[in-house]
Amino acid sequence: MPSDFWMRTVQEAEAGRLTEAIASARVRQRTRPRDAEACELLGLLLLRAREPTQAAHHLRRATELEPGSALLQSRLADALMAAGDIRNGISAMRRAVELDPSAEDAWLALSAAQLLHGDTPGAAITARDGLSRHPASQQLAGNHAIALARTGRIDEAIEGVERFLGQHPDATELRSNLLLMLQYTERDAAQILAAHRAYGAALPAPTAPALRRAPSDTLRVGILSSDLGSHSVGFFVQPLLAHAPKHVQVTAFSNSPHHHPDAMRDRFRSLAGRWHEVHAMDDAALDALVRRESIDVLVELNGHTGENRLPALARKPAPCMVSAIGYPDTTGVTAIDARVADSTTDPAGSEVWCTERLLRLDPCFLCYTPPDEAPEPAMPPDDAPITFASFNNVAKLVPRTVELWSSVLKELPGSRLLLKSIGLEDATIRGLVLDRFASAGIARERVELLDAGLDRGSHLALYRRVHVALDPTPYNGTTTTCEALWMGVPVITLQGARHASRVSSSLLQAVGFGEWITRDAAGFTRAATGLAKDHARLRSLRASMRDAMRASPLLDARAYATRFFRAIGDLYSSLP
Repeated sequence: MPSDFWMRTVQEAEAGRLTEAIASARVRQRTRPRDAEACELLGLLLLRAREPTQAAHHLRRATELEPGSALLQSRLADALMAAGDIRNGISAMRRAVELDPSAEDAWLALSAAQLLHGDTPGAAITARDGLSRHPASQQLAGNHAIALARTGRIDEAIEGVERFLGQHPDATELRSNLLLMLQYTERDAAQILAAHRAYGAALPAPTAPALRRAPSDTLRVGILSSDLGSHSVGFFVQPLLAHAPKHVQVTAFSNSPHHHPDAMRDRFRSLAGRWHEVHAMDDAALDALVRRESIDVLVELNGHTGENRLPALARKPAPCMVSAIGYPDTTGVTAIDARVADSTTDPAGSEVWCTERLLRLDPCFLCYTPPDEAPEPAMPPDDAPITFASFNNVAKLVPRTVELWSSVLKELPGSRLLLKSIGLEDATIRGLVLDRFASAGIARERVELLDAGLDRGSHLALYRRVHVALDPTPYNGTTTTCEALWMGVPVITLQGARHASRVSSSLLQAVGFGEWITRDAAGFTRAATGLAKDHARLRSLRASMRDAMRASPLLDARAYATRFFRAIGDLYSSLP
């Protein structure tokens, strides 16, 4: 039971007098240096004041005074993580779990931290062990599935989620996780649509949908995303903020849980007319904020990716809502009116696989903003072996992709494959990847694995080692495709039957390289090997492709913004 002093000091902080509360707590801690509560209180207040290093100092002292407290270990872990001391933060989380295995939050925090900081196999074990004690925890089930997917065990992840949903059909967040994982599979479109419809059916129907404002010369557009910063989605958002027409007023709703320094986020914030941090808001509060801002068209950029707010959108906080950029499929949410696509990703007839109307922004549904840090393109050394590459995440290395890429390597003895992804620094994941290629007949020494621990400039410079990039299937690259092209490296893609497997086709057509789009495995192999052997063509592309991209619709930000806002404005005007 907290002391009266604790209660009074916390109330003071919550009343907006945080500085005064910290001063009182300091006096208390100095006069009672062996009082664990005094140390804990000061640490928590300092953490609230965004002084995590000082907070960790006092919370560590509290754990020394009460070494058996799992709660204090968890709070110390929070401070250490906020201070950037990841290793010791995870150790404190692990200690909290050991002290109180019944604490579901401790298992969640530990598995989430392991996922965030690269210990994917460790996260899988933690989430699995946590589930053995808390079998009804959809968050732990979700972390377990994410960890399995990141190690490339996507089918195992999906089986676990479907098993959990069979017992807990109301686990809406986990059902959303499942929909993203289905994008990596060969399941047919009807099954995937049914799963999206099931998600939408699990959400409450809107009881008071937002109404259209009286006619106005200004269109109020809201952009809701957890990725308004240094994230793949960020490279496609800037045109909407930088080139909104004069009659459009843009309000950004940032749902990012992270607040570390981020130059791209700062740029976006300076471009938006208004900016709101909404991650700490529950669905009702977010709904109320969007309504207070009188948003005409709310554009959500997450779909079923992490940190999405689709349950809040089911309340229909804006009279017109659109899904765009971040997710390669329908949302299943009936309150969302439209989804942005183009005639390549979603050709005529694709409407039957969507719960929304399709807004086709031909010639391409995306517009890419190249990173400032990109070095100049350069060819690999003349004596380097032919090197194919993919910098997509490990979850995309499904059996069909491994088989497809292996067929290319077999056609060119002595060629190599360079893979780079989060997770490949882990020996377990590296072994799983190499085993897959070995089973497909590719010797381990022909596959080079690199982890993702590089700054963006160094990451892009790796393309100077690459002759031809290979696109995964059925879930294509997006940012990775654009990055390869920007570095002068051709990308060979296998066009599939649904949006996720047609994104690279759209990007390639937009920059004028439709010849790299193939329709079957044999064509993929011919295109990749033929181009890899044509060094004169590769040198020409390396020198010219960046200019071709600059002149293409893929980089024409102003034209894209005009198309985008015209389309959503027309949609808004057409609504009853």
